[in-house]
Amino acid sequence: MELHASESPYDLILQNVARFIDLNEQEKELFKSLLKKGSAKRKEFIMQPGEITKYEYFVTKGCLKVYSLDRNGVEHVSMFAIEDFWTGDMASFMQQQPSSYFIKAVEDSEFLMITKENFERLFKEIPKFERFYRILYQNSLVSYIRRTNEGISLTAEERYEIFLNKYPHIANRIAQKDLAAYLGITPEFLSMIRSKMSKR
Repeated sequence: MELHASESPYDLILQNVARFIDLNEQEKELFKSLLKKGSAKRKEFIMQPGEITKYEYFVTKGCLKVYSLDRNGVEHVSMFAIEDFWTGDMASFMQQQPSSYFIKAVEDSEFLMITKENFERLFKEIPKFERFYRILYQNSLVSYIRRTNEGISLTAEERYEIFLNKYPHIANRIAQKDLAAYLGITPEFLSMIRSKMSKR
C-alpha cells in the first residue's frame, strides 16, 4: 500500500492498526504522540549486529532489508519491508539483548518508530493494542514457520514462484543478489531460474 499525496505517514499506520482494532480519536492521538519519525538514505544502516534494538519500525516510504551474515560472510536475508510493513528485531527489542541482524535501506526510506518505553506505555494506556501486537507477532511467527518449511521441502524455483505470487510489488524493487540471498541461492542460479521461466 503506497502513501498517496494527500495522506500523512500517520494515516498509513492508523489504517494498518484499524485492520485489527478500533481506536477512538483520543486513542489515535495518543498513539501518534508515542511515535517518532525516522529516515534513511539508500544503503544506509539503521541497525547493525551487536546493537540493542531501540525501536520497532513501520515503513511509510521505501524499502528496508533485514539480514545476517554467516561465518563465511554470506548474506542471508530474513525479510524486505516496504510501505505498510512492520520490521525490526523482535527478540532484541523485547529482551533488550544485542541483535544479530543488519537493517539496511534498499531505497531512500522513511518510517515511524516506537521505543520499548512507549511500547509498554501503549499497552498500559490502550490495552486493546495488546491484541493488535499479538496478531502481528502471530502472523510473523506463522510466516517464519511457513518459510522454514518451504526451505526444506520446496525447490528454489518453487520458492521463487511463491515469492513472486506473494510479493509481486517487491520483486521489481530489489536487486537480484538480494532476492537470491532471501531465497538461499546464488544470483547465478536465480538468473538461470528466471531464464527458464521466461521460456515457458
